Amino acid sequence: MAAATDPAVTQYSHTALPPILTSVKKLSESSQVTSIPSTYTYPVNPQDESVLIDYDSKIPIVDFSLLTSGTPEQRSKAISDLGKACEDWGFFLVINHGVPEELMKAVMDGSLRFFYLSEEEKHEYQGKDVLDPIRCGTSFNASVDKVLFWRDFLKVFVYPEFHFPDKPAGFSQLSSEYCKRTREVTRELLKGISLSLGLEADYLDTALNVKSEGLQIFIANLYPPCPQPELALGMPPHSDHGLLTLLIQNGNGLQVQHNGKWVNVNAIPNSFLVNTGDHLEVRM
Repeated sequence: MAAATDPAVTQYSHTALPPILTSVKKLSESSQVTSIPSTYTYPVNPQDESVLIDYDSKIPIVDFSLLTSGTPEQRSKAISDLGKACEDWGFFLVINHGVPEELMKAVMDGSLRFFYLSEEEKHEYQGKDVLDPIRCGTSFNASVDKVLFWRDFLKVFVYPEFHFPDKPAGFSQLSSEYCKRTREVTRELLKGISLSLGLEADYLDTALNVKSEGLQIFIANLYPPCPQPELALGMPPHSDHGLLTLLIQNGNGLQVQHNGKWVNVNAIPNSFLVNTGDHLEVRM
C-alpha cells in the first residue's frame, strides 16, 4: 500500500465516472477467483522484453535537516544535491524531514482501515465526477482504461479546503495533521529547488501562487494479493501531473525510470520518495 500527497496547481475538467466497479480487494478475497479476469490481463508488448532493470543505481538522497538548518556549507551542498537530483532523476528520497514516524505509520494504518470498510460503506464515497472532493474507486482511470489495473484508491482534496471521509474513526484528524506537515515539507523543498536554480528562495512558491491557488490531494493506494501477478499491473507507467508528490510505502514493487531503465525503489524507513511532477518540469 502507498499513500501520497500531491501539492499541485492544476486546471481540471469535469469528467463523468463509469458505473461502480468491483474493487480488486473484493476480487482478491473471493475464494472463487483463482485467476484474474481478462479485463485485468495486461497485454504483452514484444518490445517489453528489451526493457532493462538497473539493479546498481541508487535514487539520490536529500537530507532535509541540512537543507533547512545545517551550516552554510552543509546547506549549500544540500541545495546542490537537490538540484542535481531534480535535473538528473526527477526523483529523490527525503530523510530527516521532521514528520513524526508515528504519524506516518498511523496514516498508513488509517488508509488500510478505510479499504477494509465494507463495500457498501466505501460506495458512499465512490463519487460521480473527478472533481468530487472525496472519491474512491479502482484501477487507474476506469473511464478510459482498456485494461483495468490491480489497484484500489482513495483520492481526497485536502487544501485549500480540507475534505475527508468520516470513516474509519480518527482517520480524518490524523490525515489533517499529516497533510499539514507534508505541505510544510513541500514548501521548504520548493525553496531549495528555487535556490538550486539561482533564483530567490520564494520564487517558485510566489510564481505559482502555491499558497492561494495550490491544490493538495491526498491519495491512498491498495494493491491486494494477485493470483497471477505476472499478468497484471498495479499502475501503468506514468508521470504525475502536479508539482511535487511525496510518497510513503509499506511494500515493494515501486519502480522509477532513469536513463531508459527501471530502478527499484528501496525506500529508507521514515523517508519520503519525492517525484517532480509535470508542472514543475515545465516551469523549470
